[in-house]
Amino acid sequence: MTAPRIVDPAAVLGQALTDASPDLMRHLLSTVINSLLSAEADAVCGAEWGQPSADRVNRRNGYRHRDLDTRVGTIDVAVPKLRTGSYFPEWLLERRKRAEAALISVVATCYLLGVSTRRMDKLVQSLGITSLSKSQVSRMAEDLDAQVEAFRTRSLAEAGPFTFLAADALMMKVREGGRVVNAAVLVATGVNGDGHREILGLRLATAETKEAWNAFFADLVARGLSGVRLVTSDAHAGLVEAIAANLPGATWQRCRTHYAANLMAVTPKSSWPAVKAMLHSVYDQPDAASVHAQFDKLLDSVGDQLPAVAEHLDDARADLLAFTHFPKAAWRQIWSNNPNERLNREIRRRTDVVGIFPDRDSVIRLVGAVLAEQHDEWAEGRRYLALEVLHRSRLDLITTETKETDQPLALTA
Repeated sequence: MTAPRIVDPAAVLGQALTDASPDLMRHLLSTVINSLLSAEADAVCGAEWGQPSADRVNRRNGYRHRDLDTRVGTIDVAVPKLRTGSYFPEWLLERRKRAEAALISVVATCYLLGVSTRRMDKLVQSLGITSLSKSQVSRMAEDLDAQVEAFRTRSLAEAGPFTFLAADALMMKVREGGRVVNAAVLVATGVNGDGHREILGLRLATAETKEAWNAFFADLVARGLSGVRLVTSDAHAGLVEAIAANLPGATWQRCRTHYAANLMAVTPKSSWPAVKAMLHSVYDQPDAASVHAQFDKLLDSVGDQLPAVAEHLDDARADLLAFTHFPKAAWRQIWSNNPNERLNREIRRRTDVVGIFPDRDSVIRLVGAVLAEQHDEWAEGRRYLALEVLHRSRLDLITTETKETDQPLALTA
């Protein structure tokens, strides 16, 4: 005989949830969300975690933790990582939350300070900023500033060594003392020990000078930057000197794109197409020896008719071809600053909305938030360089240095 049903499971669960503490609610919500994310990642992989299957197309590779604000408090969301490609729950989290909040904060600050134009008024209305008070803007900015400061000052020691590094600067317009002045935003990116790109640092300076770059690199080293073997940048004199002063074990790679613009300035207009084609042929060679041989042919070709061009090329040779000391698989990523230029375009896309910043803190807030978002995307994406390439890059350089320094000692009487 079946016992009469005297307990309603749904009612009991409902009463338990009603009487539950916020801690229990957060725990239950976190468990459910993380279970859903795990199941969705398994579906992307084509098989459950740890289970062999012929249908598997990918594998799990740990988790990346994100905070999610809910009505029962902030919960820890464990977003699964994949070995190939990336997985991100667009239905749950927002990729651009920090950057958009920073943009709203900066625009609102402009609006409240009375520096907005008709275009700014329309933008403010499109963003829904119609009744923000100064206290609201201050609270928003305070939270963002704390996040950006934590990102800018984080330790770099655990993520190293950073074999390859790139540095660049871009100019912003800022209101100071009733006038508009230029300020330089210094940015450095690097390839960490896991093969992913990272935003290493951000600094706002009055101008792009040797002193500014020295302070910038000194801060990176103090935060744990190590193992740098190559730095790619343009030929700004202060930047190059700061690299030599703060990263003595690193080689400087002159950006091939910036150098082409410099070379075009000393080349007759009628001769530039031919010189440009020959210069590009240098980079198309299959190995380091062929690159140097083709560069010699370029010098011979222009030596008689264009002596100024030949001298310009010869002076830049060592810095322009520094990439040849590393494996060919890394050449495309290290011989120019084009990857950083793409990052600069993303920064410009956000900052052009503001135009003229109301103060320096607003520049750091918006640019820092954009860089923090880009940093997260790089960490979630595929490796920038394979681990084997990074290993050979460091091994090849060590071997080369050993061959150059390990000379037999002469015997003396």
